[in-house]
Amino acid sequence: MTTKADEGSPAATMMPTAIGRPTRPPPLTINVPVASNEAQTPSPSHRSSIVIESQPKRRVSIAPETPPLASSNSGFDNPAFEPVYMRKISQTSIHSYLDNGPLGRRRSILKDSPLPNDNDSVDRISMHSFENYRQSALDVLNAKYNNLQAVHESWHSNSNYVEQSWIYNLCLKCRTEEPSASWEPPYWQKIFPYPLCPTFRTFSRLVSLIAIGALLWIVSFVIIGHAAAPGGQLFDLVVLTVAANFGGYIISLTTLPRLIGMLLVGLLFQNVGWVDLDGDFSKVTTHLRKFALTIILTRAGLEMEPEAFKKVYKTILKLGIVPWIVEAAVMTVMSHYLLDLPWMWGCLLGSITAAISPAVVVPCLFRLRTKGYGVVKGIPTLVVAVSGVDDAISVAIFGIISTIMFSDRGQVYLIAQVPVCLIGGLGFGIIWGLLARIFPEKGDAYVVPLRTLMLFAGNLVAIYGSEELGFEGAGPLGVVFSSFISNYYWCKDGWTIDDNPVGTGFEIFWMIFEPILFGVTGATIKIREQDSGVLYLGALCIFTGVIIRILITAGIAFGDRLNTKEKFFVGLSWMAKATVQAALGPVALRHLNEKSTDDERHWARIVQAICIFSIVLTAPLGAILISVTGPRMLTKTKQAQQNLTGWRRPSIRDISIIDEEEEREDPEMPADKQTQNNTQNNSQHPNFSYISNN
Repeated sequence: MTTKADEGSPAATMMPTAIGRPTRPPPLTINVPVASNEAQTPSPSHRSSIVIESQPKRRVSIAPETPPLASSNSGFDNPAFEPVYMRKISQTSIHSYLDNGPLGRRRSILKDSPLPNDNDSVDRISMHSFENYRQSALDVLNAKYNNLQAVHESWHSNSNYVEQSWIYNLCLKCRTEEPSASWEPPYWQKIFPYPLCPTFRTFSRLVSLIAIGALLWIVSFVIIGHAAAPGGQLFDLVVLTVAANFGGYIISLTTLPRLIGMLLVGLLFQNVGWVDLDGDFSKVTTHLRKFALTIILTRAGLEMEPEAFKKVYKTILKLGIVPWIVEAAVMTVMSHYLLDLPWMWGCLLGSITAAISPAVVVPCLFRLRTKGYGVVKGIPTLVVAVSGVDDAISVAIFGIISTIMFSDRGQVYLIAQVPVCLIGGLGFGIIWGLLARIFPEKGDAYVVPLRTLMLFAGNLVAIYGSEELGFEGAGPLGVVFSSFISNYYWCKDGWTIDDNPVGTGFEIFWMIFEPILFGVTGATIKIREQDSGVLYLGALCIFTGVIIRILITAGIAFGDRLNTKEKFFVGLSWMAKATVQAALGPVALRHLNEKSTDDERHWARIVQAICIFSIVLTAPLGAILISVTGPRMLTKTKQAQQNLTGWRRPSIRDISIIDEEEEREDPEMPADKQTQNNTQNNSQHPNFSYISNN
């Protein structure tokens, strides 16, 4: 028979039998749902039986109880000595603590342990011993179930660890979708997994470009000689171009324009002493700038949509001319009083800094247009068209002012600059545009390369010819208008503004000349020779002109069906400066000769420094403001125009700061049918469960 004192020990959980021998209660069988790998909710069709042995749950005594008689030490004079009766009783022991005495018995904080003379407590525990066992069994079962779920979740999280890492997401953003399936060696993905490593197509393209560059360098070295050897100026130019391209790629990962990285690489190479492009080689860089300027103005003319220009030409001219005049005037006045530039030098600086950069504006506006922002009112088209007109005015006025400043001809010649440049530029553009419609014939198999080369060659003749004749302002106007007129007739023949193969060809040209232009422009600045006071005052002049231009643009945009937010967005989008400033900033210094005074050289260096400083300040800020304020200030159409990206080369520049998740949840967007079909197919797959047996 068991006693009440025995019930305080682990053996007390045994049930008495008819003959007085303790036995364990029968096993308890509980049917529980099993975790599925598809969902956390258990499926009623899958059940598992887990048998729990009728073994009492062991108690852990962690709180010592003070003995009733503190003076009783049982003959031990060492307080640190632990007698036998104070040791824990094992789970399988049948002895109670009464065999060794009650002193030092530890009480569990999980269950109230009765004292030896607390009979009521012992009776209460004896009556509920089986219920305590049943609760312990459920605890063990829940622990096993939770452990099973934890193992499954841990396995699932470990399998997606790489996909959830920041480096995986960064590499995924850097990769672009291939237009078709690419061939790969059998073990390529095992050695170079995607997207952590580029695809074999990207790798092979890079190897091909490196091989072409190496072969061309060998040929150049054989023909030219020392200039193409390592340490020569031509070799330095090639290295600078490659490094500038890489620097632009790194900066583009931050969603900023590539040209910022290219400009910074040029600054680094010049001030560290890795490149030297002065001396006779400066003539080469001058011609490279003219080629780049021709490509910039040609692309500006091709970006103008003829039909939109015909409808809103008054608005385009109004917003393209008036704000430009205001900003140029502000820069002229402030540079005269703050930078001590003469009025003519101030006008020269104002004509350069008032230009808009299509290299910054066009990619940002194109991305907004593909997402449907501002398409209803034609805001992206308006901004791009005005940027082309703005650049044409800037380059033409610069040509006129520079001709007046650096020419020693008579007064009549100087007075004739403005009308001759305007009439001559427009006339050349119309005539060359009409010729481009006829030659080559539109059904020719080689119509695309022939049109591209003819337009490029004719525009180069306009730039060099106008300079040779002494009317530099006529050439840029002729380039823009010849490109616009040509595109007008090509669109009438079936091409569109967004599907223009000639525009694709000039985009390839720009890919080559963009790192050359901005790398060389950055290499013209020597930081140790710059005056910090001039840079601070120049920044004040730049931002003052930009702010006044934004306010003037918002003020004169009346009657154009634009609300207040859209008016200010249009003004913000025209604050970025880069291409014209990089092409024309160093030109004034190149015009000087041995007869020029030190003051003129000082003024030319100020003009060059302010132009490059305006790129560093406004290009990244303008790109960020366009990407951030566009979705908040422009109205989004219900159906985004997805077909606008058909002919454009995928580029990392298309990544912006716009929150993509917010746009995916737009309730106005139609449901994706392919996603619905995939969801329906996945729902037919069988569920897999973890099944635990007895």
